[in-house]
Amino acid sequence: MKKVSLLLALVMFFSTIASSFAQDRKVSSSAKGAIIGGLGGAAAGALINKKNRVVGGAVGGAAGGGLGYAIGRNADNKRRAEAARVAAARQAEARRAAAYRTGIAQGRSQAAARAASVAAAPAAPAMMSSFSAPGAAPASLAMSSAYLPNTAYGARDEAYPTSEVRRKSW
Repeated sequence: MKKVSLLLALVMFFSTIASSFAQDRKVSSSAKGAIIGGLGGAAAGALINKKNRVVGGAVGGAAGGGLGYAIGRNADNKRRAEAARVAAARQAEARRAAAYRTGIAQGRSQAAARAASVAAAPAAPAMMSSFSAPGAAPASLAMSSAYLPNTAYGARDEAYPTSEVRRKSW
């Protein structure tokens, strides 16, 4: 019984040292798993095979090392997949932001072109006001009715000339 407790204490000591060494040296999870699994498997194999502890330790160490490597490799693959997913999400967000900025710039240039074409176009007939007499000059009420001109009325993907809003919400 004294040998078993001494052997377990030795395995715990080496696994602690191996894990702290692996954290400082940036060892992969598969290597950490192989080291810890090999030590644990060797201890378990030596405990299980009482007739020949060396052979039991060797077989247990090989089996534990292989199992620890497989578990560590799985952890490494999950970490890589998560890092790739995060990088892809960041790239997609950057592409969406660039497309949005491009759309805003195009909307502004189209609005400026429309404003220039409206300014160059001949004047439309004045609006009639029900408050003025027929045939009279257009009333100032019709001109200052506080409505913004929207030359792209009905085009849902056109922005207003003075705003960064891309779509109407209604």
